Amino acid sequence: MSRVKGGISAHKRRTNILKRAKGFRHGRSTKLRQAHEGLMRAGRNSFAHRRDKKNVFRQLWIVRLNAALRENGQKSYSTFIAKLKKQNIELDRKVLAEFAASHPETFTRVVEKIG
Repeated sequence: MSRVKGGISAHKRRTNILKRAKGFRHGRSTKLRQAHEGLMRAGRNSFAHRRDKKNVFRQLWIVRLNAALRENGQKSYSTFIAKLKKQNIELDRKVLAEFAASHPETFTRVVEKIG
């Protein structure tokens, strides 16, 4: 049986890795092993941070809501949410934070309705 050399496929694999590592700093963009390590780490972080992003945005909405509620005379965010749930008003934090930032008059009406 004849010998098979992997030069073409190995070169293709290397160039694909280096293409994906384009924009990385220092040896990670030019050296194959460092580029591969950088790509593995980038993939791990992007997987984890896709999940973290949801928590970060929720925290941001809560902070914005709390600030807007204090301006409208409410004591705290938690009592506001409890009143929302009690009255079966199903506006989520994202929408409420958007109202507070972009449409303050609408947000004020929601706060007044809750009491």
